[in-house]
Amino acid sequence: MRKVTIATRGSKLALWQAEHISALLRRQYADLEVDLLRIKTTGDKILDVPLAKVGGKGLFVKEIEEALLDGRADLAVHSMKDVPTQLPPQLTVGVNPVREAPTDSLLSVKYDGLDALPDGAHVGTSSLRRQAQLKTLRPDLDIESLRGNLDTRVRKLLEGQFDAIVVATAGLNRLGLTAPKVEILAPPRFLPAVAQGALGIEYRTDRPEMAKLLAFLHHPETGAQVAAERGFLTGLDGGCQVPIAAWSRMADGVLTLTGFVAGMNGKTPIRLEEAGPVADAWNIGARLAERVLAAGGKAILDEVYAANA
Repeated sequence: MRKVTIATRGSKLALWQAEHISALLRRQYADLEVDLLRIKTTGDKILDVPLAKVGGKGLFVKEIEEALLDGRADLAVHSMKDVPTQLPPQLTVGVNPVREAPTDSLLSVKYDGLDALPDGAHVGTSSLRRQAQLKTLRPDLDIESLRGNLDTRVRKLLEGQFDAIVVATAGLNRLGLTAPKVEILAPPRFLPAVAQGALGIEYRTDRPEMAKLLAFLHHPETGAQVAAERGFLTGLDGGCQVPIAAWSRMADGVLTLTGFVAGMNGKTPIRLEEAGPVADAWNIGARLAERVLAAGGKAILDEVYAANA
């Protein structure tokens, strides 16, 4: 019998994702045994500080990558939006399974959606990207940083601590969570995080047998979208906790990418678009990043990093 160990965070959502990949592996290979190795990351330990203040790059993956490097685990399942653009040279995220919904959702107990919120409504979100877009659309909102696992954030809403919260649709779908009122915040009005809704499977580059084992899970369309969006993020030298958004879609062999950068509180938003052949996905993102930086994005991001230093 063969055996593989998956490194994962211990949150309900992370465990769902790891169990999902485990089930697909066991269905594909009848003789395969799959274990989970639960790891507490820096991002899981620091819950009383906004993520942007902690330093966004690698908060949810560093300790997991250490388990891959020292041999305690064979592979790791990540939310791609948490994965830094720079990986240790010994590791690769070589597989992207089919993507879940990339959108965000606004949840509320009383209000039907963003436009229905009263002036000064108290809204919770863990993301500067969501905060910037909310402030662009509704400058009056009182937005508070909301940390914690997804089920914890939904519980705080239902307890009445917020008029509304904004979270990733994919997580709600995966855990079967909801609220009395739900509005999908979708493109083109509201753009998602880079690679939101996509999973990534990471393993060591010197394990070709692992690449072969996992190859059936890779979804080429998702892989191209992830490449374009991460090419954009890399070109901006951005982490997952900065006000950067990206939305890619494909038709007839052409990939179109919309990129968004905004200052704190949604000031001076920049939104541009780039398109090209699907095979050129990463470079489409890189070209769009150059244009956004030249259009004022560099000054905006410098201000954001200085504010969170």
